Order: sequence, then C-alpha cells, then structure tokens
Amino acid sequence: MDWSLLACGRSGHITYAPAEPELHEQLCSRTATGEAWRCLRCGTFVAGDPDMSGPARDAPRVRRGNEVRSALILRVFAVERYLRALVFLALAYGLWRFKYARRSIDATFDREQPIIRSLFRQLGYNINHSKLVGLIHHALALSSGWITLLAAGLALYAIVELIEGTGLWLARRWGEYFAMVATSLGMPLEIYELAKKVTVTTLILFAINLALVLYLVLTKRLFGVRGGKQAYDARLRSESVLEAAIVAAEAAQAAEVAETAETAETAEAAPAALAAETAD
Repeated sequence: MDWSLLACGRSGHITYAPAEPELHEQLCSRTATGEAWRCLRCGTFVAGDPDMSGPARDAPRVRRGNEVRSALILRVFAVERYLRALVFLALAYGLWRFKYARRSIDATFDREQPIIRSLFRQLGYNINHSKLVGLIHHALALSSGWITLLAAGLALYAIVELIEGTGLWLARRWGEYFAMVATSLGMPLEIYELAKKVTVTTLILFAINLALVLYLVLTKRLFGVRGGKQAYDARLRSESVLEAAIVAAEAAQAAEVAETAETAETAEAAPAALAAETAD
C-alpha cells in the first residue's frame, strides 16, 4: 500500500515552490496547460500553482510512506489513552461525589442490607462472602482524607493519559518520549498484578502497553536505539522529496562546474597544441 498516495487522496497534495532557481527547476515541470509542481508527499506532479513558496529551509516537513502509517498507528494508541483518561476522570469524579454523599449512602446501605441478605439467602447465596459487599464496606470505612487522596490520584493519572494521548496524536518527539517513559513506569505494577492473578482485562492492557513501548523504541529510535535521533532524521531526509531535489541540484551544479573546468582546460591546451603543430 502506498501510504503517501493514500494520505494525499484523503488530505490533498502538498506543493512548494522554492525560491532557489536550481531547486525550482527540480520541482517544477512545464506542460501544455502550464506549470506542474511535484507533491512533497507522494512525489507526483500536480498541475496548477504551488500551495506555498519561499526559501527551501522554510518548506514544510511532510510525512511520507511509513511515516504516514506510523502517524496513524500512534493515533490509534492516542485514542486508547483518551479512553483511559475518560474512565479515570469519571472514577475521580465519582469518588469526589461519594465523599460528600457518603452519609446518605451509608445509611441506605445499612437499611437495605438485611433485606438484600434475606433475599439472596432464599436464593442460596450468602452475600457476607461477596467481594462486592466487602468492597462497599471497605469504601464506607475510608476517611475523607483517603478518599480525597484517591480522587486526586485518579485525576492525576487521567491528566498523564491526556498528555500521552495528545503527544501521540500530534506525533511529537516529546510526546513519544513521554508516552514511553510513563507507560514503562506502570508496567512493573501490571506484571505484579499478572503474577498474582491473570485476568483478560489485565492481560489486554499489559499487551497494549508493551506493544506501545516496543513500537516507540524500535521505530522512533528512542534513547539511542538503532542509531537514535540522528539515524532517524537521516532516514527522514533520505525519503524527502525536497532533499532529493537538493541532492539532484547539487549534482547538476557539480557536473556543470566539472564540464566548465574541462572546457577551460581544453581551450588552454588548444593554442599550445597548435603551436607545436606549426613548429613541426
């Protein structure tokens, strides 16, 4: 699949007219209907005026090929982070509300518990052994300070997830590092939970986090892996349409200089050769 063409089909082509004449020639083609400019993403020539113009150093940095696919993958991870943030924000808000409504909840639970216990006993189930009932008892026994700390912790975690999601959605280098570090710090706890008891939810969440960390480290070359940022930027430059045009223009200039020098040497050698022939 040509990811560059797919992105251009969805978002349109990106053309740029460099101010440098030698680059202008590399990116522009003249047709019967007028000028056509080479798209910086998919590399095809697009008829009409360029979208932007200016010095080559001001040209937009355009994702191409695998970088387009990578941005899509990172956005999938970003959506998952946003969903986590929403869940934990809802939990934080629920705890905060619980803190102020605990008395009425406690009174309702104490009033209704005998009725519920009698009903379930008739069905052959003892709710005294229920983990849910035990969790409710434990929550009602928490002090207001602990509830505040728990709500603040959940809200803080949600903010971290929002920052991760934003960095991944924008495909920024800082976001990739932040997501990798934040995710890695939570993985030991997930491994500990899996060692205690393997559940489908815990296993899925751990697999997602592990996939994200490995993907970021290997494909984005974080922390010096596979040559680090220098090798990553070099690969991007090697895939850039504008960089290819710069290389081609430099090669053309070098060839022109070499041809001029050769012509000059030939011109200088001609009189000497003619004089030698005359002497003979």
